[in-house]
Amino acid sequence: MGAGPVQEALAAVRLVDHHCHGVTAADLDRERFESLITEGGVWPGISLFDSPVGVAVRRHCAPLLDLPRHAPPEEYLARRAELGGREVNRRFLAAAGTDVFCVDTGYAPDRLTTPGELAEDARAAAYEVVRLESVAEAVAAQGVEPDAYADRFRAAAQDAVRRPGVVAVKSVAAYRTGFDLDPVRPSDPDVTEAARGWLARGGRLDDPVLVRHLLWTAVDLGLPLQLHTGFGDSDIRMHRVDPSLLTDWLHLTSGTIPVLLLHCWPYQRQAAYLATVFEQVYLDVGPTLHYVGPGRARAILEEALEITPFRKLLYSSDAYGVAEFYQLGALAFRHGLAALLQDRVDADELSLPDALRIARWTGRDNACRVYGLPLSHREVRAHGQA
Repeated sequence: MGAGPVQEALAAVRLVDHHCHGVTAADLDRERFESLITEGGVWPGISLFDSPVGVAVRRHCAPLLDLPRHAPPEEYLARRAELGGREVNRRFLAAAGTDVFCVDTGYAPDRLTTPGELAEDARAAAYEVVRLESVAEAVAAQGVEPDAYADRFRAAAQDAVRRPGVVAVKSVAAYRTGFDLDPVRPSDPDVTEAARGWLARGGRLDDPVLVRHLLWTAVDLGLPLQLHTGFGDSDIRMHRVDPSLLTDWLHLTSGTIPVLLLHCWPYQRQAAYLATVFEQVYLDVGPTLHYVGPGRARAILEEALEITPFRKLLYSSDAYGVAEFYQLGALAFRHGLAALLQDRVDADELSLPDALRIARWTGRDNACRVYGLPLSHREVRAHGQA
């Protein structure tokens, strides 16, 4: 059976990946590669190639390295090394069919491509997303008195978002405290006292009062705010990252800035509810799609779209470290969304023109609208090559 009109349309959409990270150009041995395709660890006797994402890599990525589908891991990694990291990155970035990348630059324990380098390799545009916890931790590292922390952090955040190409900010409060926080803006004395304790003990920003202050500072900055929710590494306490825990804070911040709920799984239905009842809330299902693989992507997207207004769902890969995730995320998104929309058209639950609009909205136009990006391919590519 040939591709249906929705699948053909989605295949032609040049995506906007509204949340991702850089990739490494280094040659990767097996242990390092496997560590980058999991949110968990690499454990003796258990290969990450023997997981849904590892199988998806061998099935869908191997042909782009001139290998047969389902190539054994040893052959896959040998061919990857033969081509070299830069060529591998170019192949997978080209296959993703993405025009715009919004890159979180705040987490880089590895040497990763910058937004500019990513744009060059993909022949696309790349914008920056500022991670606010990284800004706060840089302020602390430079030395600051507790009573000056709030002003210094605010000034540093304002400087960061004025950098050319910055389109949004992000918080990883989910990792640091979870969302069961007092939603009210903290008072200046409370911030000073919390800063006193955090600055004395050092380490990551994990004080609940300072995390609240960071979220309210994001509101003051006026840019879209990306919030990690749901699925993540073992730092996450899953019961504390349900986005519905943000409900009271969303009431207090209504009418201020767009709030983008990232990843969401297994809370995509809760996120869909919030996007339905709060004007400022949007969502994606991010890396869930490449972790479940193209075969299950439809199920995740279907739950996310059960009640979500169609102008509220965005695409992201959340690719980090390996460029395979750019291609896998895009492939799973296109196939999953096309399948569910085409079935609704075939059942006469949705008109074909509506399905085609939804496909384009979700793949690129919703992100362009939220982040104020140009819709024209020519404008986007010109920015990327600047």
